[in-house]
Amino acid sequence: MNTWFRKLVLASGVLASAAFLGTLAATPALAQGVGGTGGDGLPIAVDADQAIEWHQEQKAYVARGNAVAKRGDVTIEGDTLVAYYRDIPSGGTEIFRLAADGKVHIFSPEQNVYGDRAVYDVDKQVAVVTGSDLRLVTPTDVVTARDSLEYWEAQKLAVARGDAVAVREASRVRADVLVGLFAEGPDGALEMTRIDAQGNVVITTPTDVARGREGVYNLKTNIATLTGDVRLTRGDNHLNGQTAEVNMNTGVSRLLGTGNRTGERVRGLFVPGQQPGGAQPAQPAPAQPGPAQPGSGGTGN
Repeated sequence: MNTWFRKLVLASGVLASAAFLGTLAATPALAQGVGGTGGDGLPIAVDADQAIEWHQEQKAYVARGNAVAKRGDVTIEGDTLVAYYRDIPSGGTEIFRLAADGKVHIFSPEQNVYGDRAVYDVDKQVAVVTGSDLRLVTPTDVVTARDSLEYWEAQKLAVARGDAVAVREASRVRADVLVGLFAEGPDGALEMTRIDAQGNVVITTPTDVARGREGVYNLKTNIATLTGDVRLTRGDNHLNGQTAEVNMNTGVSRLLGTGNRTGERVRGLFVPGQQPGGAQPAQPAPAQPGPAQPGSGGTGN
């Protein structure tokens, strides 16, 4: 009897007979670990420090105390983890849903997600994390949100909802909803390549602040495009229009015309004496006192 199986029997409070143990051992779900596999056939392993309970009526396993579930290269950790399973025509079972609660941490080789609660739909390969201090951390970016963080494994995208913020070095993108798209890099690792921003978009660089209704931030070119009631601000200077490009590398922001026939034009407000970037114009250096001239009232010998 392996360690996991002993935990399961003891945590369930079962004084099993030999016949009952034989029945359990013949069940694929228990012989391979909690639930055995997911709907796509990938094995899922669950363990915990304190106990694992088997709730037969609810068709669920409950792991308590630093619970960990692993599926492929994705790991879910939490204080408590519930794995829901279902019967399959072949006679075994498969896990279709994982729910974690307390100090939740979901990670793969390229991403780390933190929160208080998480639900992972195995069939859809979608994890939804809620709670306080929601964070998605990659080697180059940090994404935070107020309401929820979602990770769509098959589609290779992450969704941050509610006052969502993405930070890369000195640049920041804020919006009601941020959608980060991932792609495989040269070494095969996933990296975030684009961020789609929706609702009350604000892009901040060391010199500019750009606002609009929607935006697309290309992380490869480091250029962000804003659309809808766009406003660019640098110091006290403002540019208003419908479309703008912000180059995070050069610090150059461009307000673009719509090119239509509605008479829409780009507009700017430039404050006298205000230089790009908010710098003030250079002032002449104060005159330096020179040697006293005859008749100037200075004292002499």
